[in-house]
Amino acid sequence: MSLFKNIFGSSDEENLNSRRKLDWVAFEHIDQLDMIIQNSWQKPVLIFKHSTRCIISKTALSSFENEFHYEDKITLYFLDLLKYRTISNEVAETFVITHQSPQILLIKNGIVIYDASHESIDAAFLERFVND
Repeated sequence: MSLFKNIFGSSDEENLNSRRKLDWVAFEHIDQLDMIIQNSWQKPVLIFKHSTRCIISKTALSSFENEFHYEDKITLYFLDLLKYRTISNEVAETFVITHQSPQILLIKNGIVIYDASHESIDAAFLERFVND
């Protein structure tokens, strides 16, 4: 069974718990979007849109977590696309961006100032946005 978990991913709860390496906030309610926008005026907010069944998404997430060193400068939200697709659609519509998976969105002062997807996701690249 663990071989299948490694290939196809684990349950949503196990997936988020395994993400505790960073201080992820679970993005599970559409009401959180307004809060994310408001909070982005005080501190940048990053949304990681993740497909729990996709090996590319799993690889991008793992790489991101290993490279991310801005916990004190960016608030992190984790969005499980399979479980919360309607939220992902609302995010895309609100910020006028094309949905991708995996994808990161960096929100500052209520707008997306940076987004990347697939192999372009690079946590080190965020340094230029947090040192403004």
